[in-house]
Amino acid sequence: MVVAVLVALAGAVIACSPSGSDGAPGQAGGALVGQARPVLRWTPGACVTRDYALTACNGGESRVVALAPDPPRPGDCPVDTDNVLRVGANRTACVRNFLDPHPGMPGGGGGLLRAGDCVRLDGREQACDRPGWYGKVIAITGRVSACPSRTLDTLSDDSRVVCLGPGGQVLERGACVARPSAAATARSAVVRVPCESRQAWARVVAFGTSPGGCPSRSERYLRVEGAFRPVTCLDVLSK
Repeated sequence: MVVAVLVALAGAVIACSPSGSDGAPGQAGGALVGQARPVLRWTPGACVTRDYALTACNGGESRVVALAPDPPRPGDCPVDTDNVLRVGANRTACVRNFLDPHPGMPGGGGGLLRAGDCVRLDGREQACDRPGWYGKVIAITGRVSACPSRTLDTLSDDSRVVCLGPGGQVLERGACVARPSAAATARSAVVRVPCESRQAWARVVAFGTSPGGCPSRSERYLRVEGAFRPVTCLDVLSK
């Protein structure tokens, strides 16, 4: 069975290497002679540089909006989180940029996976304005049966199901595909192409759970093991 595994559903976890003694992460800037350096700690309100190091808040690019376990659980980070940083043993910091861009916004390619984001076939989030993503998220649920009725495909891991709508490589009725190497194939081998292109081999006319459910006008079908709709019924364009 070919099943796409979701990776980093809680966002792009960036490994930080904090410095400092007694678990206190790095200190930014110098100190005047005779003055003690301020101790910077990963706490809500702390400021972070472009390189994801702690700094005084007169020079930061973003700020810590919450601390969470590693990896964060659903609801541990605010919905507008732009990045999730690993800051110690079993700890992460949820970070929000002061200024644009905000990759944590839906479609931005970072932060927490949510409706409006785009994902690759391996489940990793990718900015929607970059080519190569597989599908667009319309909901995240605990089981396939809870996906909205307009769901066209799903990706899942042991804890969540990501429900995908139109867009990217997700097939829908009327879409065209290139000719794959076999009738029973992996999802990654079914390539959507423009219907006017020379690569267009067949048009999708229906979906089903078995070939017997395809309409009579369907000349061929593709079976994708582990897919939300395992059988794709096709009308061949080029013989």
